[in-house]
Amino acid sequence: MANALFDLTGRTALVTGSSRGLGLAIARGLAEAGAALVVNGTDRGRTEQACADLVAAGHEARAMPFDVTDEAAVVAAFEALDAEGVAVDILVNNAGIQYRKPMVDLAAADWRRVIETNLTSAFLVGREAARRMIARGAGGKVINIGSLTSEVARATVAPYTAAKGGIKLLTRSMAAEWAIHGIQANAIGPGYMVTDMNQALIDNPEFDAWVKGRTPAKRWGKPDELVGTAVFLASAASDYVNGQIIYVDGGMLAVL
Repeated sequence: MANALFDLTGRTALVTGSSRGLGLAIARGLAEAGAALVVNGTDRGRTEQACADLVAAGHEARAMPFDVTDEAAVVAAFEALDAEGVAVDILVNNAGIQYRKPMVDLAAADWRRVIETNLTSAFLVGREAARRMIARGAGGKVINIGSLTSEVARATVAPYTAAKGGIKLLTRSMAAEWAIHGIQANAIGPGYMVTDMNQALIDNPEFDAWVKGRTPAKRWGKPDELVGTAVFLASAASDYVNGQIIYVDGGMLAVL
């Protein structure tokens, strides 16, 4: 009974930005719970390799490289899935970038690039997925990837902070509009994770010491530690959970 709650067999999950990092870890976790995968990234070669690795591990997966910030490309990707008879039941909006610079030195183009990638893409992909979920009448799951900066700010990452704060409220807006259709929209807020995007911070002794000192768990998180929360939010176990953001941060936001 308990295991059936978390079984994703027969479901299809599209995970944006899943050719590496957190997205790949989440995609692998969903696949291990039984979901078929649509692997996404902007680098075709890396996306196809990630897909091939998942298939070699015994999972059902297809590569779908497209730019999540390009509205026409997003629409075309969903139309291609429609043509193949692929229905996305689970969407994970994970694609994101970081850009560190003081606001007084920040170019508007760089602000827009981060906002488009981290926030607007979740709207675009979420809209196309939800349109189809609503039309099918069988509900669905939308999981947006937030951040500690969905709650708190840090110097030099203003566009990322604004985008991830927006993710929290976009998630609630999705819940407000789509819950009546049986769609649950929730978010995950990772803490400081060991990823390529954070490698420069991990290699900085001062910042590394700050993360470990500031986090009650006294360590960085591992990408696989997001899987349990992702499977929960993708499964029947969370059918009455909506509009929430769950922080997976080793306790960082819980303490002063």
